[in-house]
Amino acid sequence: MAAALLLGVSGAALVLYAVSRTWAEGEVAVRFGQQTLLSVSARGSDVTAVPGALALVGLAALVAVFAVRRTGRVLVSALLALSGAVTVATAVLGAADSSALDDDAAQASGLSDATAVEVTHTAWPWVAAAGGALLLLAGLLALAKGRDWPGMSSRYEAPGGARAPRRAARAEGQDRSADLWRALDRGEDPTDQ
Repeated sequence: MAAALLLGVSGAALVLYAVSRTWAEGEVAVRFGQQTLLSVSARGSDVTAVPGALALVGLAALVAVFAVRRTGRVLVSALLALSGAVTVATAVLGAADSSALDDDAAQASGLSDATAVEVTHTAWPWVAAAGGALLLLAGLLALAKGRDWPGMSSRYEAPGGARAPRRAARAEGQDRSADLWRALDRGEDPTDQ
């Protein structure tokens, strides 16, 4: 259980940090009397917002794994594993993506068809993919071993589960209406209290 928690939190933190870093850099040629090269860059969140969003989903699923039991735990564990797998896939696809860099080049130059040249990609997409792999491992571990983990304490739940209070309320309502009929039979006005 501690391993899944450590893997999940580390993975999500790694992804969230990696998407805030620069994933691609390049230059765009601009003419201001003479040709000038301007540097442009794209952060991971500019390239794709999916890994960061899925890291947050993974964190929420990680917390929920410990809050639910039985089928709910299996479903939440599967969501955790799926968020990790999709994070890996989108980070790997974003590792060579230059479209966000081209958008930045077009904005910097003022020309809609401007593209970045001399593009270099950093290792941050691969760090995000590694974080997604940690989330995936946490989800798989929760799927494999989660049934044996303790759930949240049931100390404050009513005896007999959630149905017992409804049954008691229904029985109390029946007793009250029977008392009203008995009062009418005795000739008393039950509304005169």
